Amino acid sequence: MERLPSWIRQHLAALRALAVLTAVLGVAYPLVTTGVAQAVLPAKAGGSLVEKDGRVVGSALIGQSFTDAAGVPIGKYFQSRPSAAGDGYDPLASAASNLGPEDVLDTLPAAGQEGRQSLLTRVCARSKAVGELEGVSGARPYCTPDGVGAVLKVFPAVGTPVRAVSVNQACPAQPFLAVYQGVRVECGRPGEDYTAGRTVPVRGTAGTPAVPADAVTASGSGLDPHISVAYAELQAPRVARERGLAAGRVRDLIGEHTTGRALGFMGRPAVNVLELNLALDRG
Repeated sequence: MERLPSWIRQHLAALRALAVLTAVLGVAYPLVTTGVAQAVLPAKAGGSLVEKDGRVVGSALIGQSFTDAAGVPIGKYFQSRPSAAGDGYDPLASAASNLGPEDVLDTLPAAGQEGRQSLLTRVCARSKAVGELEGVSGARPYCTPDGVGAVLKVFPAVGTPVRAVSVNQACPAQPFLAVYQGVRVECGRPGEDYTAGRTVPVRGTAGTPAVPADAVTASGSGLDPHISVAYAELQAPRVARERGLAAGRVRDLIGEHTTGRALGFMGRPAVNVLELNLALDRG
């Protein structure tokens, strides 16, 4: 019997390898790992779904918003941390904003053009909003009172300043600083090019912020279902007031839904927002 040509033998060997690897890695391995997961950690393997009145309302592993149709926080619920995953907490778009600490300059909206908020302004705006919601100061370093990044563009870039612009405050806004090194500070004008100036973030006089960091920054995945104990305690008076509950009862529920450090030493204790809100609904 004649041997098959070498190119045919090579293709047949490749097909056999494909069939074996598909059976092992595409069928057997997923079935085994799924079976082990279902046997050892059935709840987590099933997505850690949380039910209320027989209806799935979320997952203990994925955050969600507690706002009305207009995006306004619902007062009787604890609020989650911000999310940069899609429109918020989208498992199919899990991602961070990829903006870093040097992202401090906004692009002011001009006629027919959309603007862009820097990471600094996003943090400042969130801090201001949380402060107003919780009845505390939303002030923090490098933020203006109106909730944008406190950043100047100074001209010339080197030498004695002759011009200073609060680039994140669009005219006719009142600049957060009247004078910088003897030069009157101007408001920012949409469409004007300030790239030639020196960027000068201004720390201001704000001390330690009353609003915790996790209330104004998104997690790396955008899906974090937890908030810090500090953020939960900040929200507790509002939730107690809205529900007509004793503040001590709300704090007890926070404690009951606080998880410890991972493996006993990594990270910080955290509060699962969905589970805490469901516990409040149960009374």
